[in-house]
This record gives sequence, structure tokens and C-alpha cells, in this order.
Amino acid sequence: MLATELGKALAEKGHNIHFITYQQPVRLGGFHANIFYHEVSVPTYPLFDYPPYETALSSAMVDVIMNHKLDLLHVHYAIPHASAAYMARQIALRHGRDIPVITTLHGTDITLVGRDKTYSPVVTFSMNESAAITAVSKNLRDETYNNFKIEKEIDVIYNFVDVKRFNKKPITPFRQVIAPNGEKILTHASNFRAVKRVEDVLHVFENVAKVVDCKLLFIGDGPERSKIESMCRQLGVCEDVRFLGRQEEMEDILAIADLFILPSEYESFGLVALEAMASRVPVISSNAGGLPEINIQGVTGYLSPVGDVEDMSANALKILTNPELFARMQENALAHAKEFDIENIVPQYENLYRQVLHEVIHHS
Repeated sequence: MLATELGKALAEKGHNIHFITYQQPVRLGGFHANIFYHEVSVPTYPLFDYPPYETALSSAMVDVIMNHKLDLLHVHYAIPHASAAYMARQIALRHGRDIPVITTLHGTDITLVGRDKTYSPVVTFSMNESAAITAVSKNLRDETYNNFKIEKEIDVIYNFVDVKRFNKKPITPFRQVIAPNGEKILTHASNFRAVKRVEDVLHVFENVAKVVDCKLLFIGDGPERSKIESMCRQLGVCEDVRFLGRQEEMEDILAIADLFILPSEYESFGLVALEAMASRVPVISSNAGGLPEINIQGVTGYLSPVGDVEDMSANALKILTNPELFARMQENALAHAKEFDIENIVPQYENLYRQVLHEVIHHS
């Protein structure tokens, strides 16, 4: 998603952007004069159990580099894109084109791969061969240095949010449907994987509901969803909990929320928490990974140790039962989100592009 929004923002500033991927990004709908989409075609052979996607991706990269005169490749996620880009660059060099590669690390490519040493040599090599490496948080940068032998600087360029998109007035009829009697609305959004600890969200809600009339909205889908739905039935809270599934228009849902809960075991950044903050929603989260870099303790919300449901519940009640504190945290959340606004972050990427291209010209 970051790559798509970054590409669109760069295109609006006059750059020509080529997306090379196996499937058109969801948020890349509509016509953009400066945006070009190239689908990676992966042929299947009876010889292989798994189609050789990385080879097909490298070939597609070479084709776009040579035919569209690209200046640089910006790849997102170390696996498999950085290694595919390395191969594409070597082939382009044989044809007289020196194209630098920038690799942006997002999280799972490092935290999961860091535990699976099968890929480690390739990932380490391809990152070190990149002209520049960026990470979306300081925590992810540190995790990368801890897990891989990286011989170069990793620049931290934070994930971003389009504040204009998320800072919108709530749709009153929508809120009335969810909370007809003025109940508080708690929200959680994720891919419902075990690392998100979604059951903790439910237990926090159960504790809060004993004191404050409230509703809970779950946004997203994934492997843990059926387990959480079953827990709702066991706890007898189904009437007050809604599962909205995957949603593209997150801004409309977050606009009616009073509190956002993200108790993850690990987040390299926690973009969804930032989107909540841009919607003026205080955040209750764990203190794992990069979350303390965006959710400021006692300012935009509260942080708790992973799994400490009692502390999260107490913090949630502190916010929901104190109108003055709630209003202050709403304003603080929006103010802090503005620091990560897309208009502040995109120029950092542009500066990096200029710097890398300058070095290529200087060395050639």
C-alpha cells in the first residue's frame, strides 16, 4: 500500500512511475497520465512444483528498464524484490544501462526472514548490493542490523498517512446505526494473524463494557477471525460486536471511532494506528516494535506491555470516562499524525532519489 500511495504522490509531482508487479495494486484504480502498470507474467511448467516468480520478475524489470529508460528501481520488501532487482541490474549493465536499486524494508520481510535462515544469505547480499536501503521505522532498522550483516547505512523514512483523507467529519447516520444509544465505539483493524493478538482486543472490550456502554468494530480478515467470532459467542457479546471484513474506505469507519486498540506482539511501524490518529482517534496499544515511535505515552494514547489486558483496559477507561482527557488526546493524535503526513515524507524519498542518481553520474 505504501508503494502505491508513494507512486501516486510522485506521479502528481510530475515523475513518471512504473509499477512492476504480478497483480495491479488495489488502490491504483483510474487513469493517471504519469503512471504505467506492468504485469509480471509467470508461466507454469509441469517440471516445477512452484513457478519461478523471481526469474519472471527480473525479466519484467529488465524489459521495463530497457524499453522505458528508467532512472532507478525502488523495490519494496527485501524478499523477493531486492534479489530480483539485483539480477535485473546485472543484465541491464551488460546492455550499457547502470540503474541503481533502492530497497525499502517494511517489516515481515525482515522479522520473518530473520527467523528463517534459509533466505538469509540472499537477502543480506541483495540488501548490501542496493544503492540505498530504507526502513519504515527506527525499530525496523535496528532489527535489520541485528538479524543481518548489513555493511551500509539504513535510512529511516517513516511510513506516511494522507491526513487530508483521514481527517474528516463523521457520517452521523452511520454512527447512529452502529451506536444508536450514543455508545462509545472501539475499533481494531488487522489481518487477524496470531501476532496481532486479536483476542486481547476482545478481552479489553469485555472489561470496558462493564463500566461504559460501548460497541466494538473489527475491520479486516484473516486466519484468526473464526476463532474470535467463536469467542464472541462464548462471552455473550455478539450483539455489541461487528465484523466488517476487509474495507478500502477505512477513513469513513475511523471517523466514527472513539478509541483504537492495537495490542500486537510486534509491529515494525503500525500504520493502522497512525491512520486512526489522523482520524483524531486516541490509541491503546502494546509497546512492541515501532509502536512507541508513533503512539506517544499519555499524549496520543497509552502503551502497555504485550498481553497486559488489565493495563490496556484501565487505560481505555481512563480515556473514555474523562471527556477533557479524551478531547485533548484527540487533538494530540491529529497533531502528531501530521508529522507523518504524506506531504512531509514524499520529499524525503525524492531527496534520496536525487542523492543516489547523483552518485551514479559521479561514478560513471
